[in-house]
Amino acid sequence: MAAVDQGKRVLVLSKAREGKLHDKKFYDDEDIAGSVPDEIPIELDLGFLGVDKQYDNIHIPHRKPKGGELTTEQKADNRVLSQSRVVCENAFAGVKRYGAVSAVYRNRIEDFDDRLMLTAAGLWNFYLMAA
Repeated sequence: MAAVDQGKRVLVLSKAREGKLHDKKFYDDEDIAGSVPDEIPIELDLGFLGVDKQYDNIHIPHRKPKGGELTTEQKADNRVLSQSRVVCENAFAGVKRYGAVSAVYRNRIEDFDDRLMLTAAGLWNFYLMAA
């Protein structure tokens, strides 16, 4: 998990975890939203269903009801949320330009993957500042 500003800069990174761990399980273990002030909105995807009931500042897209359709207002809400979340996705695409963070990690040095991700995010932020 990470926090990104509107300029696509990576502000916060969580500790790396195994790829097979589901997002919701990771969230339940860490409870990251509990440490975020209520004034800061948190935007999540549908992998975190139910979390929006715990905190007021969490925004999750509307889910299409079984056998039904979303209303025009719900579709508009989802579009606004999607446009905001794409900034984060683009920031991660920029960080993944540095192939070491997107390749399979096979090093056995403890916490090296966290340091590698931190370095790649720092290089990405520097690139944005210098460009």
